[in-house]
Amino acid sequence: MSKILIVFGSATGNTENIAHLIEAKLAKAGNEVTVQNAAAATADHLADGYDAVLMGASCWGDDEIEMQDDFATLFEQADKMDLKGKKVAAFASGDREYVHFCGAVDVIEAKAKELGAEVVAEGLRLEGDGGGNDEEVSNYTASILQHL
Repeated sequence: MSKILIVFGSATGNTENIAHLIEAKLAKAGNEVTVQNAAAATADHLADGYDAVLMGASCWGDDEIEMQDDFATLFEQADKMDLKGKKVAAFASGDREYVHFCGAVDVIEAKAKELGAEVVAEGLRLEGDGGGNDEEVSNYTASILQHL
């Protein structure tokens, strides 16, 4: 059994719903999963005590990547999260009409690698709340589970 933290930022509830879909699959596989809204989280030692950290944010933008406000504020302090040596995966909800569809995945993965984390799954990019994407969510969680 692994201890997994899922931190999300959600403006409309879509990313929150995806976080809970992921939580259910990881918990069903026998893991201890904690879900935190970025609005209520603090960066200092956020990853301590966890084997893996999954981070997700809604994202949009045409000129540049714009992440959900609460998540962006927390993520600005990613260097305080103690991600070095941790297994990390990213997920996002977005709207395909934007140039940077789910660009939060790219930002999260790049920063995690920069901080010495191991990215263990290809980022999950979903439009809307993840409903109807059970196969994609299952494949994503299976990739994570292989590395725990």
